[in-house]
Amino acid sequence: MNLQGKVALVTGSTSGIGLAMAINFAKLGAKVVINGLGDQDAIEAAKSAVQDAGSGDVIYNAANMLDPDAISAMVEQAETSFGSVDILVNNAGIQHTCSVDAFPKEKWDAIIGINLSSAFHTSQAVLPGMQKRDYGRIINIASVHGLVGSVEKSAYVAAKHGIIGLTKVTALENAERNITVNAICPGWVRTPLVEVQIKALAEKEGVDLEEAARRLLAAKEPSLRFTTPQELAEGAAFLCSPAASNMTGTSLVMDGGWTAQ
Repeated sequence: MNLQGKVALVTGSTSGIGLAMAINFAKLGAKVVINGLGDQDAIEAAKSAVQDAGSGDVIYNAANMLDPDAISAMVEQAETSFGSVDILVNNAGIQHTCSVDAFPKEKWDAIIGINLSSAFHTSQAVLPGMQKRDYGRIINIASVHGLVGSVEKSAYVAAKHGIIGLTKVTALENAERNITVNAICPGWVRTPLVEVQIKALAEKEGVDLEEAARRLLAAKEPSLRFTTPQELAEGAAFLCSPAASNMTGTSLVMDGGWTAQ
């Protein structure tokens, strides 16, 4: 597998899943644009990790994923700096858990905005270039929650179901071009977002963090282990490989058996 000459833009890539994907794309030879939150030290560390993995061709853009104009400017910077955006990974995401009746309206708007609307705006910004070059790979990081529901996650579940729908429509609209659009649906991944849930469970049930993590897995994921960011990065690389060139509009489920139940 060789992505030499390709340019990958990964949103939400200063940590966790997105950073693992950015590093893996760099290892495979791609030039990489990273984006996400963090203090200056964390951002420099993420950028250095991607640079060290590949040729050093990496830029960081701090675009606010709630701002369509900032998203367009990020894509424009990528195309100006590197000539194209060939691979887009829509990974940026946030979480808040609460019952529907008490869910804060501002949290709902932010989760839908970052987890769903930003994927639309970023896809819309890169598609003209992909269509002109007759090549593109768009990968939307959905979730097992794009396929099933869980209590107290109304906004997240709604956004991830929306991502699956957006994936299908974008794939259909570009099916006759050399542009594929697919989703990846992870189960539990031990990211900073999930760490918050583990800590909350540990406090609620009076157990240590590892026991809380085990209980979190046992409730949903038959494999009893977390999917790793590196496994998801390899899944994304597969979706950019020649073997997946006629695979579009699908969801690659990596959930340890969660949805098989």
